[in-house]
Amino acid sequence: MFGVSMAVRSGLFAEGRFMGKVLDEWVNDAQEFVHSKLPHLLVAALIGFVLFRILVGITSRMVRIAEQHAAANNRIAQVRTMAGVIRATGFTIIAAIVTMQFLAAVGVNLAPLLTGAGVAGVAVGLAAQNIVRDMLNGILILLEDQFNVGDTIKIAGVAGVVESMTLRKTTLRDGDGTLYVVPNSQITTVANQSVDYSVATINVSVDFSANPDKVTELLKKIAMDIRSSEDFKGVFIADPQVLGVDAVKGSELIFPVVFKTRATQQYGPVREFKRRVRLALEENNMLPGDPYRVYTGGTESAPRPGGATVPAEQPKHDPTTIKPQESNPFSGT
Repeated sequence: MFGVSMAVRSGLFAEGRFMGKVLDEWVNDAQEFVHSKLPHLLVAALIGFVLFRILVGITSRMVRIAEQHAAANNRIAQVRTMAGVIRATGFTIIAAIVTMQFLAAVGVNLAPLLTGAGVAGVAVGLAAQNIVRDMLNGILILLEDQFNVGDTIKIAGVAGVVESMTLRKTTLRDGDGTLYVVPNSQITTVANQSVDYSVATINVSVDFSANPDKVTELLKKIAMDIRSSEDFKGVFIADPQVLGVDAVKGSELIFPVVFKTRATQQYGPVREFKRRVRLALEENNMLPGDPYRVYTGGTESAPRPGGATVPAEQPKHDPTTIKPQESNPFSGT
């Protein structure tokens, strides 16, 4: 090491020469940095790391406590949303403070920087009013508990499941995987489908030839069988309702059936109900409704000798012999 030091101190870097003086100043600055500023930087970095770990620990504990003791899923979702916002905001504040400490430690004068930031902040504030509105609206959404992470909602003309939420924006994922990023200032109306319960109405269309009372009893039996089945008994919060004949369109009868289920849990029972209705109509020789089918009651006239006609005896009318049209058996369209 002594030989290397002597080699460096020779030539242009000899003691007393210009580059030698520059080298001496570099050495003094390095000693001063290691002696006084480096510990300050290490302490600032350590404090920032500790604060961030404390922040993560607090927010994670909030979520765990909510999952263990909260009685409702919407309360857990609310706590998760709030924890995510607190974590993101706290990390930004900690990073800003640590960065300023680093700049101060390396000799950057923060006074002009802060003054310029203040002036720039005014200009940016005037030009970025939407960002301010985003954040204010985000705070109101959280305080009023309008929706939370995991809820199925419709906002700003788009629908989907809330994947994440910050004070500035809300991120949705719809059924085909499309990701929507909606600024909070654009949220004026919220349609939350994940609150309390969901109601699904299935319009069953049956041909006019069917006995309405028998159809009603059949639909009630199918709906109650689904209500009491192992797969769906925990989904319903009320017995299904068959409202009877709601409309007559051409030769079709419309029977609305109402399912009241837990929030966003109506899709499975509805699909199973439609499947069973299809099979039950076939088993009971009933046709699905068709607004274009002509119902004649199954009687015709036969020619009589001499040109006169008499009603001909017809076999018992079987509505299943009528050729069906291409239509949806449940909506009639």
